[in-house]
Amino acid sequence: MNTSLPACPECSEDYTYENGTLLVCPMCGHEWIPAASDAADSTDADDSDAIRDAVGNVLSDGDSVTVVKSLKLKGSDSIKAGTKVRGIRLLANPVNGHDIEAKIPGVGQLYLKSSVVKKG
Repeated sequence: MNTSLPACPECSEDYTYENGTLLVCPMCGHEWIPAASDAADSTDADDSDAIRDAVGNVLSDGDSVTVVKSLKLKGSDSIKAGTKVRGIRLLANPVNGHDIEAKIPGVGQLYLKSSVVKKG
């Protein structure tokens, strides 16, 4: 529908709209930075190896993040969406795809994937 905005990279629908500095797809709920693909091509090797959150923000050691998706843990524990995690540590060698080490209040120390957290 909107010819000036790109289609959603997740579901390929054309119903994207701007929400601040992000583009949002109302069909699947995917959010992304509009120039993320262009910026990745033109940046140096250090920035392309950076760990990014679910929205595309670059993460660094000590950042505070929010869990964007409810996560089930072994046993009866779970981490609800919206849980704030402070002082993350990025892993140089990811463990089974988990590239963040964090201490979550009420749960303890565990590994997270950067795709389930949002900076801020």
